[in-house]
Amino acid sequence: MWATARRMASTTRSASSAALTFELVGKCSTTRARASILTLPHGQVNLPIFMPVATQASLKGLTPEQLEATGCRLCLNNTYHLGLKPGQEVLDAVGGAHKFQGWNHNLLTDSGGFQMVSLLKLANVTEEGVRFLSPHDGSPMLLTPEHSMSLQNSIGSDIMMQLDDVLVTTHPDKARMREAMERSVRWLDRCIAAHKYPERQNLFCIIQGGLDLEMRRECCREMVARDTPGIAIGGLSGGEAKDDFCKVVATCTEQLPELKPRYVMGIGYPEDLVVSVALGADMFDCVWPTRTARFGNAITKHGVLNMKREMYAADFGPIEEGCGCQCCRPAGQEGSLGITRAFIHHNAAKETVAAHLLTLHNVWYQLDLMRQAREAIIADQFPAFVKKFFAGLYPDGQSYPSWAVNALRGVGIELLER
Repeated sequence: MWATARRMASTTRSASSAALTFELVGKCSTTRARASILTLPHGQVNLPIFMPVATQASLKGLTPEQLEATGCRLCLNNTYHLGLKPGQEVLDAVGGAHKFQGWNHNLLTDSGGFQMVSLLKLANVTEEGVRFLSPHDGSPMLLTPEHSMSLQNSIGSDIMMQLDDVLVTTHPDKARMREAMERSVRWLDRCIAAHKYPERQNLFCIIQGGLDLEMRRECCREMVARDTPGIAIGGLSGGEAKDDFCKVVATCTEQLPELKPRYVMGIGYPEDLVVSVALGADMFDCVWPTRTARFGNAITKHGVLNMKREMYAADFGPIEEGCGCQCCRPAGQEGSLGITRAFIHHNAAKETVAAHLLTLHNVWYQLDLMRQAREAIIADQFPAFVKKFFAGLYPDGQSYPSWAVNALRGVGIELLER
C-alpha cells in the first residue's frame, strides 16, 4: 500500500534485556506513532501489533496452524484460567503452554488481576493477594504475586504480566484507587523477587491510577524505576469516556522510556487501536474481534457488518473486497477458501462454521490494520493513513467521533481538514 515505505535509519535505536530486544525502526514526524521490532524467545514481532486472545490456550474456532497463517506471532493466554484448568501440575508435566497448545510462536500471559474486575463477586482483595472462588466448582483459590509468577513460570510465556490491583476507572472512591495504585507497585516488587526465569521470560509492569492523571504520572515514575523489560497501561476499557481514555494513554506514553514496548491492555476496536498508535502505544489485545465473530459480525474498513441481515442472503461477493484473509482472497489464489457473504449469512444463525470463518477474517483484519499502520509510520505517511482509515468508516467526513478528533488534534492530525 505504501510504495515509498523505507527504513528510517536515522531513527533506528535499540535496547536489550536478558530475554528481549526492542529496536525502534521508525517514528512519525507528526504524531507519537512508532514502528519497532520486538525480539522475544520465540521470534520477532513487528510493532505496533494487535494480539488475539486465546484465553484457555486456544483461540475459539481456530487451530494453531490457522492462527499462524494470519501472521500472528504473539497471542495471549490467561494465567487465572490455566491455573484452574489444566492446572500447574499438568503444565509442568507437558513443559509449558507452548507445547500444551502446539504454538511455536510467542505467548503473553495476563497475571489474573483482571479477574478482580470480571469476577468481582468471587474475589476479595487484600495486601496478601486475591482470594477467588473457582467458577468451575466453587473451591477457594488464593492468587498472590508469588503464585502468579509461579504459574506464569510454569506456563512459560515469553511475556508475563505482574499481578496488579485492578479497579474499573470509573470507581468513585479515590482513596481506594490510590490504594490500588500503590499496592500494584508493591506487588511488582514481590513479582520481581519471585520471578524464577528472567533470562527466558520477560516481566512487564502495569501502570494503574484510574482517570487521575497525576496518579498515573506518579505510578509511571515508580514503575519505570523498577526497569522491567516492558510496560503496560492497565485498568482501561472499564466504561470510561473515550476522551478520558485518550488522556490517560497520552499522559502515560509521555512519561515512558522510548526504548521499551508500551502495551495498552484490553482494547480492540479499530478506532481505538489507530488513535492509541498515534498517541505512542505499541501493543494491544482484546477478545472483541473473536467474540463479535461468534455473533455473526465481520469487521471491515467500512465498519462492522452483521452478516445475519437478510440483505446478504444472495450476496456472492467476499466478506470484504480487497481483504487478504483466506476467506476473502479471490478464488484461485493460494490458500483461498472462496467464501461469500451469502454462505456466511446462510450459516451464521445455525452452524459453527460461520463463526469459525468470521474469526479468521476478523483476526486477519486486526493484524493487517496494524501492519498497514506500521508501513505508514516507516514511510512517514502515518497522518495520511489515519485520515484514510477514518474516512472509510465515516464517508460523509462530518460524523467523526469527537473523542478521536480531539485526541488526534493533540498529536498534530486534524481529521476535519480535507
